[in-house]
Order: sequence, then structure tokens, then C-alpha cells
Amino acid sequence: MTLATAPGRAPLPGAPDGHRFEIPPYPNGWFQVAYSDELAPGDVRPLSYFGTELVLFRDERGEAHVLDAYCPHLGAHLGYGGIVEDGCIRCPFHAWRFDGDGACIEVPYAQKIPPLARLDAWPVFEANGLVMVYHHMDRQPPAWTPPLLPEYASEAWTDYTRRRWKIRTHNQEMAENGVDSAHFKYVHGTPEQPQTRAEIDGHIFRVRSPVQYSTPQGAIEGQIASDSYAFGFSTVRFTGIVETLLVSSVTPIDGEYVDVRFSFKTKKVGDDAITSNVAAAFIAEIERQLGQDIPIWEHKTMKMRPVLCDGDGPIGLFRRWAKQFYIAAPADLASAPE
Repeated sequence: MTLATAPGRAPLPGAPDGHRFEIPPYPNGWFQVAYSDELAPGDVRPLSYFGTELVLFRDERGEAHVLDAYCPHLGAHLGYGGIVEDGCIRCPFHAWRFDGDGACIEVPYAQKIPPLARLDAWPVFEANGLVMVYHHMDRQPPAWTPPLLPEYASEAWTDYTRRRWKIRTHNQEMAENGVDSAHFKYVHGTPEQPQTRAEIDGHIFRVRSPVQYSTPQGAIEGQIASDSYAFGFSTVRFTGIVETLLVSSVTPIDGEYVDVRFSFKTKKVGDDAITSNVAAAFIAEIERQLGQDIPIWEHKTMKMRPVLCDGDGPIGLFRRWAKQFYIAAPADLASAPE
């Protein structure tokens, strides 16, 4: 696990480019940019998130770093041809070298390093097999980090099964589905509309929903327990037929699209074949439901003052929690009734 902090940076624009959402496109929080095993020591990767070009690299000691990508000299993108050297990344154009905090520490053909020769660095947190960066609209340092997941290092659980989508929506729109009780029946065909209980715990939004699974042996009672740590990282634990952990990571790409990664772990039951078959069936059902949501998300607009009824679930409570992740969030964001 590594955690890096960054110096202050200039504010990002606070309004989205698209017309569907009246909220900023890039909320505050931790967001996944890679899996740990995708980045070996010495590797360099270009990234495009938060409407910004970034470069991710891992130094020889194994620490991951994320910097703004364009060299302040003549604008080369360090993610294409940049080289890791002595804990730094060297620009492919004129060989200027920048450390993990973004400071230029070498210009090989100059006697003095220009005072403005630096790149903005992003706070990085690496745990649970994920490389995450912290985004804040006002460039404030992180006040919290995602939890360490006991299932990740446990031999009683499978390795991650990974799925990934690029979806035309907003982080908040996806997250709101978890408290939209009615849609589970009318979009996903669940037998009953879940009775959702939700509570705010600082930057965490906790949702608990009982669920009933139909099996050849009869109905099995279970629970879906979701904990959202702002909008970039959430865990969903399913119990009943089999214990399954879903790590959901949703990272904004630009004002229109998000990068969605679902990472599943299943508690082992019986032999490997039984575990694999049960896990595959469960994951296929989650993929089916997501596939039903995607065309709705991609073509809907966000109603800032929705007309709600008493069976809709705790949408108003969710929106009040959501306000904390924006600077100057619209007043109407929390105006919906519970």
C-alpha cells in the first residue's frame, strides 16, 4: 500500500460541458486508474481522466506516481515514450527528468533548471489491487482513504474476475441506482421491490437491502450491503446463495463518459469447479442488469427537482449526502423529498 500527496494545483472548471447534468462532471474522491498488476516497475502508461491528460508510472522501488502528462518545456506527452530512471520519469523529447512529486530535477544540457519547470502531481493510493488517484475540485488534499478489504488477501476468496465498460453517464447517476427501489422490479424484473435502508456516515453512504433468491430447492434469504466511499469507490457484498464481493470503480473520463470497472471476488465453496460455476452465474446476472441500465443512463437527463412518490426509496437522503463532493453544488441537489 502506498499513499502519495501532492502540492496545491490550479482549480478545475466546475461546470460540465454536456447539457444533461447541472452538476460538475468531476466530483471529489478517490478514483481507480489501473489495476496494480497492470503496472510493473519501470512501466509508463498514458491516462485520460477528469478531462485531463495524465501519465502513470511505477518507479524501481515499486511506488506508483501520477503526473499531468505534458512536459512544461515544449509539451511532449510523457506517457508516450517516457522512461523511468532513478525514481523519475524522463521526457522522450529533450530528456528533462521529473520526480514523483512533479519537480524537474535534471535538464541534461542546461546549467540551471528553470523555476517553473514542474508538473502537477496527483495523490496516489494503492491498495486492494487497485491504483487510485484523488481528485478534488479545489485541489485540496485527501482527508480519507478507501478501506483495506479483508477479502482481497484472503485465500478463502477467489482472485478478481474483472469487467469493464465505457458508459455515457455521470458518477452520481450510476450511484443513485442503488437507492432507486422501484427500478429493480420494473427494469430488472425482480419479484419484489426491495425495502432499502440507507444511512449517511460522513463520506460513506451505506445501503442495506434484503433479497430473496429463487432456487430449485426453494427460496433463499440474503442481503445486499453496499458502502459507497464518495462516488469513485464502492463495495457491494451479496449474501445468500454464495458470498460475493463486488468492488465498483467509476472514474470520469470527460464531461460525457465514465470508465467503469467491476471487480468480483467469491468466497470459495466446495471444489474449484463449483465455485467457478456459481460465481460465473452470479456475475452474468450482474452484467445482465447493468446492460439493462446502460441505455437508460446514456439517454436520460438528471432532474434536479424530481417529482417523487413514497415508494421511490431514499433518493432525497442520497442527494443530500452527494452535495459534499462538489464545490458550490447546486442548491436543488438536496431538494428532493425522502
